[in-house]
Amino acid sequence: MMTNDRRIFLKQAATLAGAFSVNSLFNQVHAADWQQASKKVAHLTAIEVAQDEDYWSTIQRSYSVNPNIINLNNGGVSPAPIVVQQAVERYNQLANEGPSYFMWRILDQGREPLREKLAALAGVLPEEIAINRNSTEALNTIIYGLDLKSGDEVLGTKQDYPNMINAYKQRAAREGIVYTQINFNLPIEDDEQIVKGYQDAITPKTKLIHITHMVNWVGQIMPVRKIADMAHAKGIEVIVDGAHSFGLLDFKVSDLHCDYFGTSLHKFLSAPIGSGMMWIKKDKIEKIWPLMCNDKPHSSDIRKFETIGTRSFPIEQGIGEAINFHEGIGSKRKEERIRYLKNYWATKVQQVPKVKLHTSLNPKYSCAICGVSVDGMTPGELDSALFNQYKIHVVGINWENISCVRITPHVYTTIPDMDKLVRAIEEIAAKK
Repeated sequence: MMTNDRRIFLKQAATLAGAFSVNSLFNQVHAADWQQASKKVAHLTAIEVAQDEDYWSTIQRSYSVNPNIINLNNGGVSPAPIVVQQAVERYNQLANEGPSYFMWRILDQGREPLREKLAALAGVLPEEIAINRNSTEALNTIIYGLDLKSGDEVLGTKQDYPNMINAYKQRAAREGIVYTQINFNLPIEDDEQIVKGYQDAITPKTKLIHITHMVNWVGQIMPVRKIADMAHAKGIEVIVDGAHSFGLLDFKVSDLHCDYFGTSLHKFLSAPIGSGMMWIKKDKIEKIWPLMCNDKPHSSDIRKFETIGTRSFPIEQGIGEAINFHEGIGSKRKEERIRYLKNYWATKVQQVPKVKLHTSLNPKYSCAICGVSVDGMTPGELDSALFNQYKIHVVGINWENISCVRITPHVYTTIPDMDKLVRAIEEIAAKK
């Protein structure tokens, strides 16, 4: 008969292996079917696979989305695949068998393999990755942690995310830093125009440039690497908001040539809701103050940013299964599929009278997110019409010089969903 000690030992061993072993939940549930589906399209390019509905039907069955609504606001929060949900539930049940023991002595040990897995996905060193709850926490940690003094200037845009804008404004109000915003009329299909916009606003006191990799309002992809190289040539540091790019675009954080990067993992990576990641270049870690207290605030150990007290270990460990899911598809295939879905509906409504797109369809400058408006309707009115009449969930955007509805599909989105969206926009526009 198995002793209680033996049962506990086996449970601990299984838990610690979790998403980082051949016995991961993803491998148990999806490996066979996905391998078979992949073999059928192995001879195709990622762009060709993007249009293979048989392949994507295998992926779509892995989600538990509500069939009564069409969720096209994945730019806000994406649903987690079933295996990710199940992983969180499994770890949560384990934690509640003895919270202080299973949380601090068992699940807490899973952060290091997770750190390594995230680092591999991001193309950076594990010692540069901190795991947190979202982009706001990651980027605010850096924004407030930088030793900026009165008169130092930070350069951003009016199209950046409000939580980052407000962080800089708060530092300006409390400490006297100078926060300057440039204003872009998006979409723009010219790298040099964008780079010049930043360059022309630089002064001798500019210490930091803030770049949103993919502008959340309309999905504009910014030429981060070119801006960063220009900034570094002038001795200026670069922080990147990658909330909407990570887990969607096929890139490595190291490709961007930035100094700091923050992202949410619950968007296109489809990790558990309330999960995020912060990256700081190794030689910059020591000088950044942690947002939460730490006994060694000037340590070069990235873990100083993770002393946030009691956290959700089940959510953290669910991230591992989300990465397995993502890698099971492949970054390039995923990017091209979601871009294909966006272009599928956008090109169809582009010529509809009274309809206007607010996003480039050039693959260099957009992927998932696309803004659309109908003459004579506010974003709120179009948002309401799509949901009330067609049960299509989107989000109305009214920010600075941007006024549209943001539409964002994901890998679980189907072609019939896109066809219904097109019909809805056509019918709504015809009534105006």
